[in-house]
Amino acid sequence: MRYRPIGSDPLDGRLGRYIPDDWRHLENYPITALPEVDRPSAVPVVIGVNWYEAFDEPVRDERSGEFFIGHRGDLGRIRGGHCVCLEHGGDPDTDDWYRFYDQGHEGACVGFGWSRCMTLLNKGLYAARWLWDRAKERDEWPQTNPGDDEGTSVRAAAEVLVAAGHVDWRADFAGDDSGERAGYEPDVADGILAFRWATSAADVHQVLANSRADELNAVPILNSWGDNYPHRVWLPDEVLERLIGEDGEVAIPTDR
Repeated sequence: MRYRPIGSDPLDGRLGRYIPDDWRHLENYPITALPEVDRPSAVPVVIGVNWYEAFDEPVRDERSGEFFIGHRGDLGRIRGGHCVCLEHGGDPDTDDWYRFYDQGHEGACVGFGWSRCMTLLNKGLYAARWLWDRAKERDEWPQTNPGDDEGTSVRAAAEVLVAAGHVDWRADFAGDDSGERAGYEPDVADGILAFRWATSAADVHQVLANSRADELNAVPILNSWGDNYPHRVWLPDEVLERLIGEDGEVAIPTDR
């Protein structure tokens, strides 16, 4: 599998978001097709975007006190594709969730980004690698299969959450391989009812309903790289607009 913008496999194995081969989901289910009154509000958002060199090293802004990425203009080269969750307004992501959702060195970011989203919605922990495996079964690429280290698309995992739901985390899942994960029993109530797609930073701000994001003109990223990366970093709106234009997927869930 090759990540199309760089024409090769990412050197960093954590960068496991792949660009879909078609855009039927965006064409058929844009958030703008819903009347504003019917759009989800105060919900997390899951994005799959190009990940640039500049995003690896967040910088604390002296004025706001927040960590930012991409705010200095030169983003460097694309290193691959990544999936992360954007934090909505309301109850914030906790330190325990931050520590729990560490994907290690695998290309499991899509499973972790969506699972972090479901934790924010439902307040429980989920088996992120199970979702990663199931998304690889569902996506369009024969090269991606449970047990390998390939990535998948944001759309594929969203489809799993609609059709099957998710799996509540249990302590005895730790260390399980893909064969054992195949036997996990999902609960449709832990999934989503539907998903729509944003096409602008303004769409994202509307559904996040995060007052701090509106104040900073940026969106808060919850990465899945453990405590070696800040709990929360801010991506400026103009950079998000650029990433959306570069075949970015920006998924808005409707919770059950």
